[in-house]
Amino acid sequence: MLITFEGLDASGKSTQAELTASRFRDSGEKVVFIREPGGTELGERIRSILLDVHNNIEPIAEVFLFSAARSQLVREVIRPALAQGKVVICDRYVDSTTTYQGYGRGIPPESINAINRIAIEDIIPDLTFFIDISLDEIERRQRTAGKMTDRMERAGRDFFERARNGYIELSRTEKRLKVIRGERSPDHIFAEIWSIIQKELHRSSVG
Repeated sequence: MLITFEGLDASGKSTQAELTASRFRDSGEKVVFIREPGGTELGERIRSILLDVHNNIEPIAEVFLFSAARSQLVREVIRPALAQGKVVICDRYVDSTTTYQGYGRGIPPESINAINRIAIEDIIPDLTFFIDISLDEIERRQRTAGKMTDRMERAGRDFFERARNGYIELSRTEKRLKVIRGERSPDHIFAEIWSIIQKELHRSSVG
């Protein structure tokens, strides 16, 4: 089973991904927990390039870098893990490119879709959770955290508004993508996520 978590930075998606991985482990499942970009030696090197504020990366080059890291991750980690019956939890996956580089950067959807297909082949998530919070809440959380922002986080409010709208649009066509209200306590959010996962597991077992 492949479960992915999506959301704008500071949405809490990483926390929910970690909670989900822990719950599966507690239930006796073998779990692989990974993040994007990253998860492989090559992917981590690409991640450093993509997030470095000193790098001026053209939008289409950005797509290819993210997709190169993802292609390596699929072939080196995700596909083998799924073949071994493991649960794979991924903090970001292909929908990030559709929304950030497609909706956010304005690269045509046909180009994004073609590159995505090459990068992931047939490895589609069983479930995707988009942790949705407002841009005002994101900015409040970032001010409270007081951390340095990376290159992607400096893209600007308009960019993130477009990316957020992209996730909402995707949820209307992709049944696997569940929109989760993120402006609640982590425990309440996780309870909803785990309930959806349990329903999907039950549906798969009887289907």
